[in-house]
Amino acid sequence: MAIFNKKKNIEMKSNPQTDVRQSILEKLNENIKGTLYDNAILIPRFGYTIDIQVVKHEEKDGIYTLQTIFIIKNDYLSEKDEPIIEPIAAQGKDFDSALKMLTESFEALIWKPIKMMFDKGKALPVSSNYLGQHYDYDLYVNSVVLMGDPERKPAMLIYYIKDVLSSFLGSKKYYWVRIFLARQGTKGTEGYKQNIEVRINGIVCPSLNKRFQPYLDSWKDQDITVVEKQFAFIVNKEEEDLCPFTKEQVVEYTRKALPLMENCKSQEEAIKMKEEMDRYIGNPALSAEIRIFIPEILAKLTLGYNEGDDLFLLQPSPKTEGTEENTEENKPVPIRFAKTQLRSYYYIQQVLLDYLSRTRPDKEKVKNIVFNSVTFRELRKHIGEPNEKLGRPVEAKDLFVPGTAYRISIPDYKVW
Repeated sequence: MAIFNKKKNIEMKSNPQTDVRQSILEKLNENIKGTLYDNAILIPRFGYTIDIQVVKHEEKDGIYTLQTIFIIKNDYLSEKDEPIIEPIAAQGKDFDSALKMLTESFEALIWKPIKMMFDKGKALPVSSNYLGQHYDYDLYVNSVVLMGDPERKPAMLIYYIKDVLSSFLGSKKYYWVRIFLARQGTKGTEGYKQNIEVRINGIVCPSLNKRFQPYLDSWKDQDITVVEKQFAFIVNKEEEDLCPFTKEQVVEYTRKALPLMENCKSQEEAIKMKEEMDRYIGNPALSAEIRIFIPEILAKLTLGYNEGDDLFLLQPSPKTEGTEENTEENKPVPIRFAKTQLRSYYYIQQVLLDYLSRTRPDKEKVKNIVFNSVTFRELRKHIGEPNEKLGRPVEAKDLFVPGTAYRISIPDYKVW
């Protein structure tokens, strides 16, 4: 009797999804020259990791299609913000030609401006002045990636917003801008589709979207989908980031604040909550931002308000600063700046998205947080008001969040 069974010859079947992913990584790395490790490309000299998810790969009617999602992470450059997540599709007569198009698109769209940034290549100067702060930046941008119509000559998309871009940049060391335009069909017909989206560090900026509408309107009608995309990377010339808090701290403090705000039902409890938050946060300004923006963002996410860009900080009139409050002469002056210039806003919003999707809190708890907000009470005053321009009463979808004014009564308050 045999003690050991004879080992059978087992045919190992390859995983097509894994094989395609590996092929993309290897092709991409030919020019990037990083290190292939654990199904990703590591670029130690720049601190980047490039990962890929293959969404679709198929051959149909003689056309090979590749649809992928690129995930680009760099903890240092993005101050541990969300990674760049970029879907890229490519087509060709076979896998190799589709692969070539895919990798060339990625390099032109994202990798070349990143490399320019590190190699100190040609940059466009940008300056920002807001709330008594001044910053100078270098902007790095490469060509536009066009898909769908090889005969089109795309414009440099970044130029459509360059003159206002500075009003969206703040104290952070690095920013990235993503511009995406798409159009299909005949304008004015039922099948017409279009999409305009501008993001700064992952944050949607609706007011910047509007600047591209005339350009998109100038495109010719086509049955195919035509897409133009461009990335820009922006470096703050300040040597040191002096922000007194990190993303991790904002996330931790926001999570701690939610149960306190869920159960706050009186003025006395609100005062007690403020004192407790000030104590464990240790930064009264950040504590105030968290208390102000949790209800405002929840109102936007749950009650149908539109996505806005603007924040308005209320400050005393310079002529009457230090005089008695609540007088017409000393009426606070709202100073506009962008939500992308207040880094805590985005961090708080990310926590709240997770809070709603993962925790799934009771509606009453969410309502309690929102309805106790001064901001929400101001917004609610306008609901139902007649509006000549709209030709109907104002609804929640007509109002923007952010878009209201807030005040932080802390000496030398600085927007980070």
